[in-house]
Amino acid sequence: MYELCSLSANIDQADEPPPTTAQSPTDSGQLSETSHKEANCFDDWKWQISKRIRDLTGLYELFPNLKNNDFLPTVIKKYPMAITPYYASLIRKLDMSDPVFAMSIPQISELQDPACLSEDPLEENEDMPVPGLIHRYPDRALLIATTTCSMYCRHCTRKRVAGTRESTISPLRLKQVYEYLITHPEIHDVIVSGGDPLTMNTDAIERILETLRSIPSVQIIRIGTRTPVVLPQRITDELVNMLKKYHPLWINTHFNHPNELTKQAVEACTKLADAGIPLGNQSVLLRGVNDTPQVFEQLCRGLVRMRVRPYYLYQCDLVKGIEHFRTPLSRGIEIMEYLRGRLSGIAIPTFVVDAPHGGGKIPVLPNYIVSTSPTHTVLRNFEGMMINYPEPSLGRPAEIQVAETTARSVWDLASGRSSVIVPENIKRYQRRKTIVRKKNASMVQEEFNF
Repeated sequence: MYELCSLSANIDQADEPPPTTAQSPTDSGQLSETSHKEANCFDDWKWQISKRIRDLTGLYELFPNLKNNDFLPTVIKKYPMAITPYYASLIRKLDMSDPVFAMSIPQISELQDPACLSEDPLEENEDMPVPGLIHRYPDRALLIATTTCSMYCRHCTRKRVAGTRESTISPLRLKQVYEYLITHPEIHDVIVSGGDPLTMNTDAIERILETLRSIPSVQIIRIGTRTPVVLPQRITDELVNMLKKYHPLWINTHFNHPNELTKQAVEACTKLADAGIPLGNQSVLLRGVNDTPQVFEQLCRGLVRMRVRPYYLYQCDLVKGIEHFRTPLSRGIEIMEYLRGRLSGIAIPTFVVDAPHGGGKIPVLPNYIVSTSPTHTVLRNFEGMMINYPEPSLGRPAEIQVAETTARSVWDLASGRSSVIVPENIKRYQRRKTIVRKKNASMVQEEFNF
């Protein structure tokens, strides 16, 4: 196992904006967006990064009520903090019931780690053939372009690195990545990640994309970024015009809660989508943030309206410092069960566990196969209806037809003796009855008129 800063040590350090504090809070203890806009600063992404809340002075200036939390210095020393003024302005309550507060403000719970957690449970360092490049799956690789983020999420899977050293990939490291990809033509898909690659200057991002696009075997480039969520000001026309030169290019972002779907976030995603860049979203299932089916449904509906397709819902990784965010796997399965039938397929993500020991992403789904036999498979839908699905009959004797009875069981379906079991009071069947009644009434009226 590598030391704490090994990942950032594999990437050469670049110039870092000076860590300065945010402006004074309003009387309510929340950030005043209006005053910054009057100074023509708030919509400048470089200003947002330079004014990140990085220390207790800045945090207490913005939120004086947090001065009573004497654990904050200890937590921040171990897991650095950075919050953009924009994202801080989304905090509505100064406690863990507020999803933005929970994802951005350090908590004492981050210091409580059961034995099952580790700093690098996915063993990314073990799958790094050259510094900054993770090659786990046969046909794709992940390039860590920077260790810098505009906001350090308290649930970050790379918490061992986040904020400990803000650096970007050097020309030497990028050359090593290039040489590895050239000699491994089986890699067709490269994900540019970090940190957050879109915190880099546009020219630096383009150097990476230009290098990757020069490799004939690299067909798809993806960028993983949270800037549309925490720093939407970064999605400038200059950036978008550069990105669309390197199609096919995909972007996956990271919205976790409907409160993050602001006007600015919508505008950022609209610019990217209008440039022909397909957008996906990778949420993390977080206790107390988005672990109720109704909240997650609202998030998915909002994302699709923004032309962002829900792609993954991640179970929290077994990372030190985020145990308080972890939920049982059953909670994610419950959410998936709830969404199926309520949302269209394009609005439902895949629930995955990124397995420890570098096992990769494993999809976890409700069980929709109830029973199987050589002749039939019994399937269950979201309403609880169980359906007999006949398997191909080639080479089998003709089935015996048995009359339907009221006392049907799963065995009747699996053996072919029944075709369906319908639970009582399904809304869809109530609608069907209404439609039938209307049709019958219409037929009677037409006959009478005739």
